[in-house]
Amino acid sequence: MSEARTGKRFPLELPIKIHNKSGDDSATTADMSAAGVYIMADTDLPVGSPIAFDITLPASVLGTPTDVEVRCTGRVVRKEAGAAAGKKKQKKNGVACVIDEYKFIRKGSR
Repeated sequence: MSEARTGKRFPLELPIKIHNKSGDDSATTADMSAAGVYIMADTDLPVGSPIAFDITLPASVLGTPTDVEVRCTGRVVRKEAGAAAGKKKQKKNGVACVIDEYKFIRKGSR
């Protein structure tokens, strides 16, 4: 099997909100690159399905006055059921997603 990754991955655990028809689900990134993200989630996301999510980039890391939210759309390209996540070692689904589009959303006032 050939390696499909394009670009360097960064091990970042950031909060995200996955948007779906029944509402929003909380999840966490495990790593990110310019073209994709690996998400640890309770939500069942089938391979090939479209995905919309918001990633919150903390102000303290960016050196900005407020958090920055990135609204992303993409698709699920790989899924790993029951991966251990977090300090409590809870079982979550690992989901690899390609990011097709993104835009920055302003939060709060300056």
